[in-house]
Amino acid sequence: MAFSRENIRYTLNGILFVALFSIAAIQISEVEFIKKLAISPLIIGILIGMFYANTLRNHLPEEWVAGIVFSAKQLLRLAIIFYGFRITFQQIADVGMAGLTVSTVMLTSTIVLGSWVGMKFFKLDRDTAILTASGSSVCGAAAVLATEPVLKAEPYKSAIAVGTVVLFGTIAMFLYPIMFRSGILGMDMGTYGIYVGGTVHEVAQVVAAGGAVGPEASDTAVIVKMTRVMMIAPMLILLGLWISAKARKEGSEAGGVKLVIPWFAVWFVVMSGVNSLNIIPATIVSGINQVDTFMLTMAMTALGMETNAAKFKQAGIKPILLALVMFAWLIVVGYFVTKAAVAIF
Repeated sequence: MAFSRENIRYTLNGILFVALFSIAAIQISEVEFIKKLAISPLIIGILIGMFYANTLRNHLPEEWVAGIVFSAKQLLRLAIIFYGFRITFQQIADVGMAGLTVSTVMLTSTIVLGSWVGMKFFKLDRDTAILTASGSSVCGAAAVLATEPVLKAEPYKSAIAVGTVVLFGTIAMFLYPIMFRSGILGMDMGTYGIYVGGTVHEVAQVVAAGGAVGPEASDTAVIVKMTRVMMIAPMLILLGLWISAKARKEGSEAGGVKLVIPWFAVWFVVMSGVNSLNIIPATIVSGINQVDTFMLTMAMTALGMETNAAKFKQAGIKPILLALVMFAWLIVVGYFVTKAAVAIF
């Protein structure tokens, strides 16, 4: 047991080791050049974790590994719960039906299409396909992290999915403002904000793509994006139901298959509800969000530490091609869905 009397010291050493790497990731994210690129500490954390995994990992005491696994699994669930303090139900109401419609349609279509194309067309395994699809459909790296425990996926598969988020989310961050300024989108700032919030991967990338055009676009984009983030809870619950149903259908031990309900996703919605009541002072909510960012960075760093380059080679180029298909889907279909939603509502 990781926290038994004999092992607790080693486990805590492993957690502290991950925490030190995470502090470094946050410091690096504050460098001016990195800030301009809107690269979040979560992404930096997984990159330095992967660098360590493929260079000095053999020198890590084996007893410390339990602390790394704890950070990548249990600490992650807690971080997702507290992620709810970034969202309020009022924000969803403010963005109106147009933003809610775009978020719902793009999330649902992207996760379904991505999973189906990944498994049927590219012949990827279930976990890699769904993790890659979740990163594109919901909220980038945080969505991949939240989906991993529901699937019980191997860490390297999450790292691959996060890699696709970094690649195509970064491209989107620069491409969307160029498309807006060129006039080919034919959108005002408010509509553009809905388009960005409903189709760009990471929250930080949404802020960058919206802010590059103007404050109105940025504010609308962030609200729509956070609506997408909140939808991660029902998505994970439905995913858990699907996994259980599929296991019952395919497995010979149908009666022994347990229903997979990601309770951390339920508590995520509860925390969002608490945040919506405005009963907690803003300074405390801000502090919770800072601590939460640190916990998410720790989870990403630990994930990177569990990822070996050989696993990436084994996965090949197919996850990137899948992410490219979804990127094209988000840009093209997202454009028409946004235009239609704004026209209707």
